[in-house]
Amino acid sequence: MKRLITQHTYISVTAVALMLALFSLVLFTPAWAYTLDKTQQEINLTNTIFGYLSLIIFVIGYIFVLAEEFTRLRKSKPIIIAAGLIWLIVGVGYAVHGDTETAGIAVRHNILDYAELFLFLLAAMTFINMMEERNVFAALRTWLVLKNFSLRQIYWITGTLAFFISPIADNLSTALLMGAVVLAVGNSHIKFVTVGCINIVVAANAGGAFSPFGDITTLMVWQQGVLQFKEFFSLFTPALVNWLVPAVMMSLVVEKAPPAFHKEHQQQMKTGGVTIILLFLMTIAVSVTTHSILNLPPVLGMMTGLGVLKVYGYYLSQHEPVVIDHGHIHHHHKDNIRDMSEIHGDHTDVVRRFDIFKVVERASWDTLMFFYGVVLCVGGLSTLGYLALLSDTLYGSLGTLWANILIGVLSAVIDNIPVMFAVLTMNPAMNTNEWLMVTLTTGVGGSLLSVGSAAGIALMGQAQGTYTFLSHLKWSWAIALGYVLSILTHLWINGV
Repeated sequence: MKRLITQHTYISVTAVALMLALFSLVLFTPAWAYTLDKTQQEINLTNTIFGYLSLIIFVIGYIFVLAEEFTRLRKSKPIIIAAGLIWLIVGVGYAVHGDTETAGIAVRHNILDYAELFLFLLAAMTFINMMEERNVFAALRTWLVLKNFSLRQIYWITGTLAFFISPIADNLSTALLMGAVVLAVGNSHIKFVTVGCINIVVAANAGGAFSPFGDITTLMVWQQGVLQFKEFFSLFTPALVNWLVPAVMMSLVVEKAPPAFHKEHQQQMKTGGVTIILLFLMTIAVSVTTHSILNLPPVLGMMTGLGVLKVYGYYLSQHEPVVIDHGHIHHHHKDNIRDMSEIHGDHTDVVRRFDIFKVVERASWDTLMFFYGVVLCVGGLSTLGYLALLSDTLYGSLGTLWANILIGVLSAVIDNIPVMFAVLTMNPAMNTNEWLMVTLTTGVGGSLLSVGSAAGIALMGQAQGTYTFLSHLKWSWAIALGYVLSILTHLWINGV
């Protein structure tokens, strides 16, 4: 335990050091102001007490975010507080300079951006949780486990499925699903579990990079209108290279022998599972079509699909056989079930029906609230003038290519959500291929370290003691090779 805490402390210190190094470059670069829109001019407050205080608050808040693993303080809590304090300082700073309008306009613009992403993610998470409740993923896992594949076959099957499921179901859900399969069949094969988990993390992150639905960062790029839906698929081959290069190298240490495991209880898909999958695919199709043809925000299609899903949930609650508990009530709080009677004592008959609002409750609210804090923190620093300076420092001094490569490496240490939102807020002058490049590097760069992506962090918790930061670090050289070759592949296929 002590060693694990030390590892996370080291990563936290490294992340903060990199952040401070970047900000120090900004602090000593000549400041310049840039426009929020055509009518509102931002004031440069980078070299004032308001700017310094905001930077300090952001860094302190992010230290707590990075320390979540051993403080047990959810990452959304410190970052939301930091966001509020930063915007308070921004408002005071602008008011001191005689401007009481721009800060309010800027924060409302950020809140609107967040609202669209929040509703989109809430709808997507509800669909995924609904499929999980209907045992869609459990049925797939059971089928894989009971087929008696060899360890090497399971290694490639789980990696392939992770790569192709994550563009639809998001990389975090995909990693947890495939990780459960690896743990179920390989609990006595430590080396297999280790490389199997690494393979899943790399595959899920790579698969999520060529789809707007595969990762929050790609969703942000699509929602911002920087790239069109079909343009993301130009990253398919580079993403495939990013996964296959380390996957082939790691497969050499996986045994071909069949796994020794106890067959788990078979789980079948519940009624409505296939219908929900079709509804999800139709919802995605509607979102993409209305955005491409009518230029309507994708969130409109997703929320409409969520409404249809809720109506279908009502149908299930009325037609699915009810569950009646007789006698002692020891599980009346079971997930996704609504209590239909008053409880009097411990010996009461309880009728329980499916309730879709219980599914909505299971959305990752910490992630959604964390995203709020990130959007507003980055927006506040942008309004102070820091992101304009950072953009000038990175893209002006290093050039677009090296800046995009460096941003991908930074996303392995700093969460890729704030990294990508910062890039979108900077809005550097880049062509389509250059935006594809930064989308790729930010999406797959998190695979370099186990703590660089939500998928890696989740699997470390799922496979405690087996898949660790150090076990992942041993293969970082292979992942880095895949990272470099994926960039070269992108440059070769899509151009500079």
